[in-house]
Amino acid sequence: MKVTAISIPVLDQEKALKFYTEILGFLKKRDIPLDGGNRWLTLVSPEWQDGPEILLEPAPLHFEPSKVYQNALREAGIPWTQFDVDNVDAEYERLMKLGVEFSVKPTVMGTSKFAVFNDTCGNNMQIVEMR
Repeated sequence: MKVTAISIPVLDQEKALKFYTEILGFLKKRDIPLDGGNRWLTLVSPEWQDGPEILLEPAPLHFEPSKVYQNALREAGIPWTQFDVDNVDAEYERLMKLGVEFSVKPTVMGTSKFAVFNDTCGNNMQIVEMR
């Protein structure tokens, strides 16, 4: 068994696509039209194009429990998921220059350093540097 995709709930797939590709730097892999104007929209890391795909899932628009869970995590400041980076400080500075809002600045915890940002699509996301 292996992980091939992770789902991130987004309020607007087009806005999410723009943020995740133009700001975060992911690459679009699949864009398949579905019923109701939705899409099977996945992204991959440019450094690992055969790795797991990120599915930009419009679940909060169609499934109230997903919306409630997404809102609860965001309001509690809990990240939906994390992205590994080589250097949290450098990524933090790069993203700040692009206008990304962080709720947690680079912070050392044990053997890792992390920061938390708003993905503009309803989620907190965490970048992590394993030390």
